[in-house]
Amino acid sequence: MSLILWIIAVVLVVAGVLALLRKELLWGIVLIVVGLLVGPGGVSIFT
Repeated sequence: MSLILWIIAVVLVVAGVLALLRKELLWGIVLIVVGLLVGPGGVSIFT
């Protein structure tokens, strides 16, 4: 389960960074924050 959370978190953070590079500031910040919250090191929504 933690591997799946890591993969989801990495995908969300990478998508957030790409959104920031495309000048989509709000969407990029939201994706990065959600990615950090979902990741095993963050506050997981599954625990």
